Amino acid sequence: MIRQLVRSYVLLVAVAIALFTIPVAFTLTAQIRGDTKQSVEREAATMALLLGNGDSPSCRALEQMAEAYTDETPGEVQVTATRDCAADLPRPQQDAALTRALEGGTPPPDWGSAFIWGPHLVITVPAHERAADDGTAEGRVVGAVRIVYSTDSLTDRLWTIWGFRAILAVLVLAVAALLGVAVARRITRPLRQLNDMASRFSDGDLTARSPVTGPPETQTLARTLNQGAERLDTLIASQRIFVADASHQLRTPLTALRLSLDNIADGVDDEFVREDVEQATAEVVRMSRLVNGLLVLARAEAKVAAAEPLPLREIVNDRLTAWRPAADERGVTIALRGSADDRPLVMASPGHLEQVLDNVLSNALEVSPDGGTITIRVESRSDQVVLTVLDEGPGMSDAEKTRAFDRFWRGQGLTGRAGSGLGLAVVRQLVTDDGGTVTLGDAPGGGLEVTISLRASQRSGG
Repeated sequence: MIRQLVRSYVLLVAVAIALFTIPVAFTLTAQIRGDTKQSVEREAATMALLLGNGDSPSCRALEQMAEAYTDETPGEVQVTATRDCAADLPRPQQDAALTRALEGGTPPPDWGSAFIWGPHLVITVPAHERAADDGTAEGRVVGAVRIVYSTDSLTDRLWTIWGFRAILAVLVLAVAALLGVAVARRITRPLRQLNDMASRFSDGDLTARSPVTGPPETQTLARTLNQGAERLDTLIASQRIFVADASHQLRTPLTALRLSLDNIADGVDDEFVREDVEQATAEVVRMSRLVNGLLVLARAEAKVAAAEPLPLREIVNDRLTAWRPAADERGVTIALRGSADDRPLVMASPGHLEQVLDNVLSNALEVSPDGGTITIRVESRSDQVVLTVLDEGPGMSDAEKTRAFDRFWRGQGLTGRAGSGLGLAVVRQLVTDDGGTVTLGDAPGGGLEVTISLRASQRSGG
């Protein structure tokens, strides 16, 4: 926006300079042409009068005047006459203008070019014999006087006029550009402050506020955004309180209920009653997982933490260490692929990657057959880091993949244990909040491939 304002301002100044400077320069150029033409024509007419007199004093005066004019100006005097007068002066070349002058006409000035002027200005004036004693009447044409005037000095003056104005215009435009930058930055400062607030807000900083400065319109916008931010911060704070209260209020009775069911199962010998208790216990466990998933999803939607550079490979190794005992119980192998030297940093909120890996590994372990393999790959690709998790389970159909990220949609694993239906919904929410993407595909040889693309940090991970 600053560039557009500066360009518009400079363009406006340039148009103003052109409207005021160019006409003045053309006027001065025309004035130079007119003054020069009148001066040369006046001198040529005076010499033509002397040539028309034809007496010896006039001829000598003509020669002296021509020599002085040639010495003092860039012009050359040429004379043609039917009588013996000014014989030592150069003779003009025969052309249409000279023919017209000798016939009694007055040829127009010849500037040598249709554009401003050429190298010479040629003025040809006929010389008439005096037909009356008082010299007022014109007689027959007895010759012609031609002045060939060099326009080099006029060209120098022309360059001075236009060059001075061009330099002045450049200086004025430079000053206008500097002033335009200062004015544009001053005008757009409130917008930049609003943009900075919006950027911080989108990164999770709910305390970001914009100063109320600038024109009335931006002040109104800043107040509106600040009020919206205050309200949103209040709502998020209320949600966090609700999440904390729900965590305490829901987990405690579920834990107590499970312990009670375990005690009942230990003291019951009836096989049918024991089976009912075990089913009730499984439902309590599933409800606990469902509550935990809802709490995680609520925290993810709150998005209270800003993304920061985190070491992906270290986080992956940490979560694999936590999940290997569960995998070993069923003979499932968890293999990590990728270069050991590749330790990328990714932009993520603290705690998000751990929850993402826990949910993805939990699902992969749920559907993996006993003795199967779960493969994890970490690859750096320009400005992204791709984390891929492949299992050897039954995979998903295309219809199932389209619904897999829906809340409470559950697939049936090989182990027969159904999930809460929130795992992949939580994964997508957390990854999306950190500016990444998650997709589902078919693993080579069967199974599901979960591909998570994360933003790479500009800092290198050593």
